[in-house]
Amino acid sequence: MNDPSNTSTMEAAQRRVILAPANGRSDRLPHTIAGRTRRIYDRVAGVYPISTFLFHSKAHRCALEDSGVRDGMRVLEVATGSGEMFRRLVRANPNGATLGLDLSPNMAARTQRRVRREFPHARVLCQAVDARRMPFRDESFDAVICCYLLELLGSEDMLATMAEFRRVLRDGGRLTMVLIGQNDPFFNSVYRLCGGALPAFWGRQIEQAAPELLRRAGLRIIRDRRVRQSCYPSRILSACR
Repeated sequence: MNDPSNTSTMEAAQRRVILAPANGRSDRLPHTIAGRTRRIYDRVAGVYPISTFLFHSKAHRCALEDSGVRDGMRVLEVATGSGEMFRRLVRANPNGATLGLDLSPNMAARTQRRVRREFPHARVLCQAVDARRMPFRDESFDAVICCYLLELLGSEDMLATMAEFRRVLRDGGRLTMVLIGQNDPFFNSVYRLCGGALPAFWGRQIEQAAPELLRRAGLRIIRDRRVRQSCYPSRILSACR
């Protein structure tokens, strides 16, 4: 008979192996979504669109192409940030329902105000919600999109969030994730320095672990591609439930 304590120890070890950074550094956010992360993103909400424009818009465009979003769907974006991707989704889904959530109340509020102005007749809602415990029924969405969130989560929170992605996605639905790339050694070095100086804002790179995270969540990868914008690498993964 297996010893339950040994089984628990082995599972914990497996999680550490899967989520360990490629450079061997320890996980800087080991337990929960940091409260200071929410405070920092609340403070930079007004200027964060600049970063999105310079580094993320190309990846957002490619993610929309890979997401399978069509008009009339129920679509969820997790971690809307400045709302650039969220507006793309609403534009592609004018007769469906597009929901967004972000940990930062200021980010969510700014996105909600802007999308209401630009798309007054669309069915949209963006709120401050914790991705680890989403207030939606099982299989509520045809598509889920998440850009640059996992880097800010500790290992346990990452696993909980991935489980939530699968739970709210309908059978046959698609999850599309955008992650910070790890295929450029110089960029990786710079990012490690930034992450060491301000981990609550920068997080740490976990892109290489993402395919295994998807598989462990019961999702099947159907597309995997990389893009680069202003020397900033991104990886886009799409998977079906």
